[in-house]
Amino acid sequence: MAKAIRLHRTGGPEVLQLEEVTLPAPGPGQLLLRNRAIGLNFIDTYFRTGLYPAPLPITLGNESAGEVLAVGPEVGEFKPGDRVAVVAAHGAYAEERIVPAAATVALPDDISYEAAASMMLKGLTAEYLLHRTYKVKPGDIILVHAAAGGTGTILCQWGKALGATVIGTAGSREKAEIARAHGADHVILYRDEDIAARVKEITGGKLCDVVYDGVGKDTFMASLDSLKPFGLLASFGNASGAVEAFNLGILAAKGSLYVTRPTLNTHTARRETLVEMAKNLFGAVGSGKVTVSVNARFALKDAADAHRALESRGTTGSTVIIP
Repeated sequence: MAKAIRLHRTGGPEVLQLEEVTLPAPGPGQLLLRNRAIGLNFIDTYFRTGLYPAPLPITLGNESAGEVLAVGPEVGEFKPGDRVAVVAAHGAYAEERIVPAAATVALPDDISYEAAASMMLKGLTAEYLLHRTYKVKPGDIILVHAAAGGTGTILCQWGKALGATVIGTAGSREKAEIARAHGADHVILYRDEDIAARVKEITGGKLCDVVYDGVGKDTFMASLDSLKPFGLLASFGNASGAVEAFNLGILAAKGSLYVTRPTLNTHTARRETLVEMAKNLFGAVGSGKVTVSVNARFALKDAADAHRALESRGTTGSTVIIP
């Protein structure tokens, strides 16, 4: 028996319940993992509220890190005792979880469990955004929304290391300082300033090559208005709600713009790509180019409080749940 947070109905944070669960032995291609740290992500709240439908009951959470307890048949890459990290569909809010070996990567000794759990989803997201959705190069100007958040701080640091000029947005002066400390050259206080107007001022009218927008509905038009002709908007999250339908003609009027809605699942569908992305991410962290800031920790039983903190925009950097 192991403890897990179970969701039997959608709703507010109060629907997250701590229960005892019994896991089966790992099947073919599977691992039994003892979680040491669990990542908290905004996507977890989408499933909790029902914005993203899922069969119930369910244990939320995609990313975690820990040790392999047992391996199923047809698993040759891992053995009990191995340090690993995983990003897989649901099941992370638990002391133990069954995961596909294909979604698991070996964890280098110089990467802590907390850092790994807090960066598998956010860090791999930053990896594909910066290296695959739009390959950032020296001299590029990039805009990162929610620059003080978990994904935002990684995007700022890594974007800066790639030679880009990084503009971030933040909701307070305190968060602006966090963004600057993580590589942002300029920070726009979105509650007090017009984002697109400030981007135009900062860039001397050049505007941005790419905008990384995990906020969604509230920032969509400002993101488009911050792009130079042929610029790319990578809309990768819905923290303020889903982007509503819009007239494609807007993209023509604003300069033959590109818009994409990428997902991590698509990028990691092939194991070879997942391993390559993880190697790139762990290398960036190991070299010091990227520092993962774990600024809040919650016990497993307090997962509801973790969701409240996240949805109140009261968190900075990454938050982990400790089983």
